[in-house]
Amino acid sequence: MTDPAQPAPAGAALHVEGLGLRIGGATILDDVDLDVAPGSLVGVIGPNGAGKTTLFNAISGVLTPTAGRILIDGEDVTRMSVPQRARMGLGRTFQTSSLFPQLSVLENVRLAVQATEKGSYSLFRFPHETDAETRRARELLGAVGLEHKARTRAGDISHGDKRKLEIAVLLATRSRLVLLDEPMAGVASGDVAGLVGNIRALQRDTGCTVLMVEHHIEVLMGLVDLVAVMYFGTIIALDTPQRIMENPTVQSAYLGSAA
Repeated sequence: MTDPAQPAPAGAALHVEGLGLRIGGATILDDVDLDVAPGSLVGVIGPNGAGKTTLFNAISGVLTPTAGRILIDGEDVTRMSVPQRARMGLGRTFQTSSLFPQLSVLENVRLAVQATEKGSYSLFRFPHETDAETRRARELLGAVGLEHKARTRAGDISHGDKRKLEIAVLLATRSRLVLLDEPMAGVASGDVAGLVGNIRALQRDTGCTVLMVEHHIEVLMGLVDLVAVMYFGTIIALDTPQRIMENPTVQSAYLGSAA
């Protein structure tokens, strides 16, 4: 039973405690505990249906848990809305693209810059090549290697470039806590290395905290500081990549080999 008066660990960027989610008679999340240190990069793995995306939905506010609590930088956000959490510095990508496909690559990033700097989106402000928002958007596109596609419609670029564009948008929002939901999904093998570099740069250059779900285990293991393993709606292990791969419980439950 979660004690709401119990403080979170000092300095935790994200504190998830006793998190549960029941829908109808089904338990989707079951007593999930997770602490993520500021500036760290943590991977979340597990078989299909383990609850990884549901956990992200609860942390980001898409779903409301039926038990437990979620704290971001020490503040309880369990009942906060998605926009409220975004204003606190929570950013997220989804398994499917959430870009504006009819707008250009530059316009997608510029809108995010505008929302962050001016406090609101506006599709009716004519973008000038020399205004501060456009200059900042071009800088961010350069950071992810997409400046040469600035005028291309977002809907016309490759899947890998869409993922890079989503990272540029996250950079624009100056998010302190970033949730990446399968960033490599559908990405061509030739684009993986560039995307990995973008994620490393996102974490390194901004100092943000990154929580990442990814099915490409070999990619994730070479990228993150710690790995959380989910199984049947709960976290069964949290450790370094090497120790996770050697963990007999993980081998049995996730990798399918006997201990």
